[in-house]
Amino acid sequence: MAVEVKPIGVADAGAAAEYLHANLDGDVSAETWARATAVPWDVEQPNHGFLLADGGRVVGVYLAFYSERRIDGRRERFCNLGAWCVDPDYRFHGLRLLQALLAQDDFTFTDLSPSGNVPELNAKLGFSFLDTTTWLTPNLPWPSLPLRTRVSSDPDVIAATLSADELAVYRDHAGALAARHVVLRRGDDWCYVIFRKDRRRGLPLFASLLHVSDPVQLRRFARPLARHLLLRHGAVATLAERRVVRYRPLGSLVVGTPRRKMYRSPRLQAAQIDYLYSELVCVPW
Repeated sequence: MAVEVKPIGVADAGAAAEYLHANLDGDVSAETWARATAVPWDVEQPNHGFLLADGGRVVGVYLAFYSERRIDGRRERFCNLGAWCVDPDYRFHGLRLLQALLAQDDFTFTDLSPSGNVPELNAKLGFSFLDTTTWLTPNLPWPSLPLRTRVSSDPDVIAATLSADELAVYRDHAGALAARHVVLRRGDDWCYVIFRKDRRRGLPLFASLLHVSDPVQLRRFARPLARHLLLRHGAVATLAERRVVRYRPLGSLVVGTPRRKMYRSPRLQAAQIDYLYSELVCVPW
C-alpha cells in the first residue's frame, strides 16, 4: 500500500500521541501529548497537524498548533509547527508532512523549536530567523522586604490585577500544560509573566520567559521574580530573550548558542511574532 499523508483529526490524536511518546520523547506521556494537541484557547482548527500512515500504521507525525489573533487591527491566522518525527525507513516521505502544512493558505507559520537540519530546510522554504539573543541569570534567594512586592500565581489575584487585554491572554493560556503564570505587584505597578520550565543538558532546572506584559516593570521586579522562580518552581536560572524582556538583566551571561526560532508570513514582521499560542506553552517536555 502507498504511504499516505493524512490530517490529524480528533480520532487520530491518540495514535499520533502514542507515536510521539514511543519515538520522539518518552519523558512526555502519550496522554500529555494528546492533551497538548487540544489547545485551550478558542480557535477553529483545520487539523492537529499531519501524519504518515503505511497500511494503517503510523510511521510519522508533524504536529501543528493553530490560533487566530488581531495584529494591528487585522485578523491573522497562525500555524505553529510543533513536534516532527518520522521513522528512519520513511524519512524520504517526511518532507511530505511539511509540504502538507505549508500548502495551507493565508497562515503565518512559526517554528519555535527547530532542530537538526530543520532550520536550513526552513530557510530554503522562505522562513526567516528571529533574533534569539538569550541571557542566562542565576536565580538567587534574595531577601524579601515586607509589604514591598507581592508575587502570586493565584488565579484570583492574577484576574484581579490584569488589564482587559492581559486578562484575555491569561484566560487563553490558563489551561496550557507548559505555561506557568505569575503576577508581580507593588502599589499600582504590576507585571504579568508567562514562563515554562526547560531542560538544559537534561536538567529541568531553568525558567524560560515566554511573555512579559511590561519589560520596564519587570526590571524593577527582577529580584522578587528570581526568588519566586527558585523557591516555588525549583528553577536555578532564568533564560530571557532580548525580544521578550528588551533589556539585559543585571548579572546575566550571554548564551553562546541560543535555540533558534523561525517564521514565515505574508504580512507580519519579526517584531510582531511572539511565543504565545504555540507548542512552547502547550508541551511540557
